[in-house]
Amino acid sequence: MRILSWNINGIRTLPQYHPWNTFTSFQGVLQNLNADIICFQEMKTSRSSLSRGVAIPDHFHAFFSFPKNKGGYSGVAIYTDSRTITPLKAEEGLSGILQPKPPLASDERISRSYPCAHEMELMPDDQGYTPSDLTALDAEGRALIVDFGLFVLINVYCPNETSDARLPYKMNYHFMLQERVRKLRNEGREVVVVGDINICATPLDHCDGHLASNASTFHDHPARAWFHSWLSPIGCMTDAARTFWPDRKGMYTCWNTKISARETNYGTRVDYILVTSGILPWIKHGDIQPSLKGSDHCPIYIDLHDQITTDTGERLSLRDVLLMDGNKPDPPRLAARRWDEYSGKQTLLSAFFVKEKEVMAPDSSMFPSVAPTPDTQSPIVQPVAAHPAVVGFPPPVHPTLKKSTCTSTSQPSTPSPKLQANPISSSQVVLSSSSAKRKATTDNEAKATLKKLKAGQSKLSAFFAQPSTPPSSQTDSPDQDADQQDYIESDYQFALELSASLENPDSQGSLASAMPSTSQSKTAWSQLMTPIQPPHCIIHGEPAKEYTVNKPGPNKGKTFFLCSRPVGPGYDKGKGERLREEVDHRYRCNFFKWSSDVRREAKDKSLAS
Repeated sequence: MRILSWNINGIRTLPQYHPWNTFTSFQGVLQNLNADIICFQEMKTSRSSLSRGVAIPDHFHAFFSFPKNKGGYSGVAIYTDSRTITPLKAEEGLSGILQPKPPLASDERISRSYPCAHEMELMPDDQGYTPSDLTALDAEGRALIVDFGLFVLINVYCPNETSDARLPYKMNYHFMLQERVRKLRNEGREVVVVGDINICATPLDHCDGHLASNASTFHDHPARAWFHSWLSPIGCMTDAARTFWPDRKGMYTCWNTKISARETNYGTRVDYILVTSGILPWIKHGDIQPSLKGSDHCPIYIDLHDQITTDTGERLSLRDVLLMDGNKPDPPRLAARRWDEYSGKQTLLSAFFVKEKEVMAPDSSMFPSVAPTPDTQSPIVQPVAAHPAVVGFPPPVHPTLKKSTCTSTSQPSTPSPKLQANPISSSQVVLSSSSAKRKATTDNEAKATLKKLKAGQSKLSAFFAQPSTPPSSQTDSPDQDADQQDYIESDYQFALELSASLENPDSQGSLASAMPSTSQSKTAWSQLMTPIQPPHCIIHGEPAKEYTVNKPGPNKGKTFFLCSRPVGPGYDKGKGERLREEVDHRYRCNFFKWSSDVRREAKDKSLAS
């Protein structure tokens, strides 16, 4: 049996990558992952926007936790293959505060006791305030807990330290997670914690951890110090994947895609599968899957033995301890399959607009208009053709029903002898003739529309000249012919003016009446349309690469140049962030220049020559 964890960075992100864009349903994605228990983090969706195919895929039980206030943020999910395993109980959150309606009964709960704020040492914020309860910590949809009998699985997406003000929230969430595991351990339960912890455990798990300036102070950060104390040999949790690869370098699970860090494996390991000591004998293997694309993270997994032999010589089967003997109980009440909208208790809004069989059909809108590969064995979903009956055009009318719409007004009502001698019925001939006429009429209308569009296209010089009066709807006159001639030659004349201004900056007025040579026109358009030549970085002397600012602010949309080399361990972040003796010049240097400065320098150089 395989347990897999993956931060997918949004459920809508997967279809943008191969091979996930070859599947017509979300069930194909789950089956391709080849795992019995699949844990996702950062779903970035909500219950109302969740499609049916994602909520209740065939052969899988699904469990979700969404943020209470922020839509399209955070969120975790657990999918279990109903053909191999069914969870016994399920809860949302770590504190036990989050409850479905009606609340879980005592026999539906996983634990007898839950974390309490007054029993924990929480970190105060910058104003000295310490949370009095755990409601705010558990309101962002970051945890799901599922009981499988042999162990309790916790799928968690821990907060990231986006700012100094966010550090207390992050640390308090870690404390709540640790307290929940401690209480489960006190009840005699084995625990498996999977997900994005958002902490690097050791310098080996960080791309710059080997640098002297980082290695000496690596565990000074409070989050890293806490994580170090929670892991074995100091704490009770064991890093399952690292036990099989204790000295492996570059075992990263997260990369910064904005700087293309995955190309050079310049990343960090922040995704883990942590287990208590009682689960270690069951673990057969563990590793990461960096070749699977679909997010800025990669999946991580562990495989469990089918059978083990205890120290006393007793043989235990995984199917027996996980209640996999063929008895398939109903999933816990938290499962999406038991939600009102999918269990038949609540009428969907779409039921008032479409047929019933269409409402109950599996939803494959997660992956629209994508044809599967032959080995997926799924029905092909093709885009709907632009048929007149679909886009709103009236259907063709049979001539026997409404002959006036199919025959010409000048045609006699009685058919000619030639038509009577033809074995084909007269109605078929009339229908064919009228179809041809309609087609010819449609073609003429399309050509007329195209001419109108061409006549209304903007001219390049229109952005530099005064607006003209609107065209008259009367019959064309000689003056209008002159305007059309001016329209045809306006762009050409503008290019000549630009060429003349470049050759003689002191000249004033319009030069449209002049007849310059072809070389002048070529020079003008070359200056106008030629892309900017990239500058060379100072360290490597190689052409730089142009980027665009996407961050909201005054510089959004502006372009700039950076060193074209990829990032890597020791790349030059600047004197303020990287010691000069730790810079590795094999990777990107700190070259930076705005595109506007490059364009201005090129113009000055051209005028000087």
